[in-house]
Amino acid sequence: MATNTMNKSEIKVIGVLERVGGFASAQELYQLLQRGGESIGLTTVYRALQSLVSDKIVDQLRREDGEAIYRLCGDNHHHHLVCKQCGSTVEIEGSAIERWTKSIAEEHGFREVGHTAEIFGICPKC
Repeated sequence: MATNTMNKSEIKVIGVLERVGGFASAQELYQLLQRGGESIGLTTVYRALQSLVSDKIVDQLRREDGEAIYRLCGDNHHHHLVCKQCGSTVEIEGSAIERWTKSIAEEHGFREVGHTAEIFGICPKC
């Protein structure tokens, strides 16, 4: 997982992500930290999130409007179903996507290929 020791800012961000329990934007996390009495700047929150994404501790995806949102994530590679109305997300396995990605990469001679996939729709509750 992490390749280096986490700094205090990253630990604070992880703590607030645990409390949120789902996806949140950097701005939302910053506001929650401020309300909780933490002295941390918005730029520091963004830096911490990027580091945590790089270390595969936090998952990042983009809403349909393009805003990045973040959530603590498990170890397994997965994809997301995202509700366009309420923002709820469901982690899904994507074996067909994995096979397709590998096939396309091989067809074009690519190696060390990675990908992300988010599927947007409207959940049953909405």
